[in-house]
Amino acid sequence: MTKFIGAIDQGTTSTRFMVFDKTGDVVAVAQKEHRQIYPKPGWVEHDPMEILANVTEVIGTALAQAGLSAADVEAVGMTNQRETTLLWDRRTGAPLCNALVWMDTRTDPLVHRFMQEGGQDRFRAKTGLPLATYFSGLKLLWILETIKGARAKAAAGEALFGTMDCWLAWNLTGGAEGGLHVTDVTNASRTMLMDLMTCQWDAQMLDAFDIPAACLPEIKPSSMVYGEIVTPPLRGVKLAGILGDQQAALVGQTCFSAGEAKNTYGTGSFMLMNTGIAPVASKAGLLTTLAYQFEGEQPRYALEGAIAITGALVQWLRDNMRLFDEAAQIEPLARSVADNGDVYIVPAFSGLYAPYWKDDARGVIAGLTRYATRAHLARAALESTAYQVRDVVTAMEADSGIRLAVLKTDGGMVANELLMQFQADMLAVPVVRPKVRETTALGAAYAAGLAVKYWANTEDLRANWGVDKTWTPAMPDDQRAAYYRSWKKAVTRAFGWVD
Repeated sequence: MTKFIGAIDQGTTSTRFMVFDKTGDVVAVAQKEHRQIYPKPGWVEHDPMEILANVTEVIGTALAQAGLSAADVEAVGMTNQRETTLLWDRRTGAPLCNALVWMDTRTDPLVHRFMQEGGQDRFRAKTGLPLATYFSGLKLLWILETIKGARAKAAAGEALFGTMDCWLAWNLTGGAEGGLHVTDVTNASRTMLMDLMTCQWDAQMLDAFDIPAACLPEIKPSSMVYGEIVTPPLRGVKLAGILGDQQAALVGQTCFSAGEAKNTYGTGSFMLMNTGIAPVASKAGLLTTLAYQFEGEQPRYALEGAIAITGALVQWLRDNMRLFDEAAQIEPLARSVADNGDVYIVPAFSGLYAPYWKDDARGVIAGLTRYATRAHLARAALESTAYQVRDVVTAMEADSGIRLAVLKTDGGMVANELLMQFQADMLAVPVVRPKVRETTALGAAYAAGLAVKYWANTEDLRANWGVDKTWTPAMPDDQRAAYYRSWKKAVTRAFGWVD
């Protein structure tokens, strides 16, 4: 009987369930969006119960689409929006508040509180991360300090902390009736609470942030059999892989050797370079993070350039500015003009992440004249993604000493061929789109499949990877330099907006 591997892909704007065969091809997929909740400027929340319900729905839809049942699924992996933080009641399973999304900036006062002694890089040597609103630990601290009764429950082990992987794993494996409270090394490495070298919660970090250990999940490898799913429609199937979404894409792109890199274009954009079995400290504004850990093996590390807003800028132009009705319409609109009309958009809606790390930055549209049209704004929005990726590539090359030879890409925005060509032009290297574009879900499937020997080893996975399309640079050097100079000028205009 032919068996398949399933993958839950719980993202920032939607949740998907995908089914893959042994060649890594998609057998079935179902997807559902969830609400984006904005209680105050800079605050972004999700309803964890809505997301949990959506997970069950998309699993059922995808299985029905392919005529499959739980008996046809060998194992399931999970990948998730990282850093999104929640605390829930162990007894009832009810969240104590909505989940705080990774791009939420309400912890800015906490960031500045901790920066007063030791600066932004105070904990970087141990955690690989600068103090920023991005990471989970300070979001948890905000909940503990703000939500009535949260600290007492957490200290007693009556409330459980987790990122979205942890929340879903707990519910799928039994919830209040014995659900597993686990996370993997990649998600744990984004909390600022884990020691990079030991891959365990660090007592000094818990003390510094005043986080009770009783509420924390157990840290596990990214690929292993954690337990069985007990809820329909996957009852009896092994849960065998957990990876943060960007690390999952790295695995899905089969970047298993030091120096191999990928960039995912989604709500934000995230570039990861595998640095092997040793963490590389960044001096150029990047993050040092876990890449993955397969059961029985040493953890692998990565350098990461995290960009908060790329695809989300397209959504903003669609939903807030009403420049077009569907996201796909941005490409023909942008193509209707020959260039950006000297318009630059710096989408610092949540501050600027790598390599700047400016929490006080806010969005800027620069270079406006009466000549500018909505088409120029559309083109500037797409180009801003390519400029931000170049910022990260420059930093990554400086830290790693490796010159990028080719950029592997994935995520929703890779369907935009104008963007892909402009990206190749800005980097002056080829940009490659793989045959399976949604490599985030594929990476989660690979982690689960390795754990149950569905795939024998990483060489099996490499054999599945194939190229769909390659874009090569076509822009003259002087024009590339002129565009990038103007971009850097626009970026500085975004700095220091918040007092």
